[in-house]
Amino acid sequence: MQQDKIKDVLTRHKIIEDMVHVQTMPRQAMVETLVQRQHLAELKNLLEPMPAEDIATLLETLERDAARVVWSQIPEELANNVLWEVSDACREQLVGDREPSFDESQICAFTLQEGKLQQVSIASRKDLEGAQPIWIDLINVTKAERNFVGTHFGLVLPDPGDATDLEVSSRFHVEDAGEIHLHSNFLLDRAGSARSVPVAFILHQGILFTLRNEELPVFRLQRLRAHAQPGYVTDCFDLVLDLYGADVEYSADSLEDIYTTLGKVGRQVLSEAISDTEAAAILGDIAEEEDLNGRIRGNILDTQRAINFLMRSRVLSPEQHEESRQVLRNIESLNSHTSFLFDKINFLMDATIGFININQNRRINKLTVFGVVFMPINILAGMGGMSEFSMMTQGIPWPLAYGAFFIASCLMGAATFFALKYFEKREVKGGRIVAVHPRKP
Repeated sequence: MQQDKIKDVLTRHKIIEDMVHVQTMPRQAMVETLVQRQHLAELKNLLEPMPAEDIATLLETLERDAARVVWSQIPEELANNVLWEVSDACREQLVGDREPSFDESQICAFTLQEGKLQQVSIASRKDLEGAQPIWIDLINVTKAERNFVGTHFGLVLPDPGDATDLEVSSRFHVEDAGEIHLHSNFLLDRAGSARSVPVAFILHQGILFTLRNEELPVFRLQRLRAHAQPGYVTDCFDLVLDLYGADVEYSADSLEDIYTTLGKVGRQVLSEAISDTEAAAILGDIAEEEDLNGRIRGNILDTQRAINFLMRSRVLSPEQHEESRQVLRNIESLNSHTSFLFDKINFLMDATIGFININQNRRINKLTVFGVVFMPINILAGMGGMSEFSMMTQGIPWPLAYGAFFIASCLMGAATFFALKYFEKREVKGGRIVAVHPRKP
């Protein structure tokens, strides 16, 4: 095991260090430095691939001097996570009063004061002591940070990415301790990029815990509303319902953008002519909007299941039940819009593919015309290469004979071409081929 190898390196390091100290020899300091560097380099290579929790376990089992040697070789990017894992006594031996910090993560705590949400800055572990929040929002936190916050409040906080990989029936459940777990996907629609971001909700002892790995516009909007409007939220269940309701509103805005984009695409598709390059670009736009529409439909259905679960759990007040029903009615309205958009997307895609087929048929028609025009010419060319033609033009100079043959071939090709055009016009007038063009404004 990795820990056994590290302990073996520390033992050898201690033995050689003691031997060098008790013996007097030339260049003793140089030998000691070389041996220390060799062992420390080996120790650092063993520590680099180890997770923070394994390093913390190792530090807890070592003596103070050995633990300090190991701590000095821990990579800088792992040091903060290790501090989250070790006990307070071990941390004091290693770094004194230094507290682990939230590096790239963001933890926001919100308290309810006079009906408004007030944010409490959380930069270290001490900031959580004595706080009485109604909402704790964790963004891009590490496993060690999740474990600390969960332990502080007496629950286990999951990884939001792993939580939404569960079966749908397992995403909404109540733990034995009474906390309610909800795992949903929220829409993140940015220019040229739309995706679903997993979010985990835990309702525990009147506190809402939200965990996600990215910032979302819905959460920013909720914080602004609750801070600006007194009485906007009264408890953690209000926060959950408002977040889901804001997500439905955000999805509705994205659907309006889809309508606008498909309107522009529709005007292009219904124009008189579309090149293959334009058709390819149109198909790309249609596919992008179809993907966004599918994500919106999946997310709002997920929201619908979450709200139904809360209503069945009998934890909502009558006013919150009414608010939940209003959100469900909005979801039903959006479902009809997404169905209509799917039909419109299919129509535009079929129409675009139809124009591509028309362009291909035009090219094939041109090749057919050329083939028909040159068919009698090929017959004449075959006859001109036969010996009978030489016998028929015997006595006539060959430039004159073959010149007349060339002119006759051109006349026959022209006659065939104009004959094809004439019959094509008659078919159009007869109504057998009907071309429909949009009326120009």
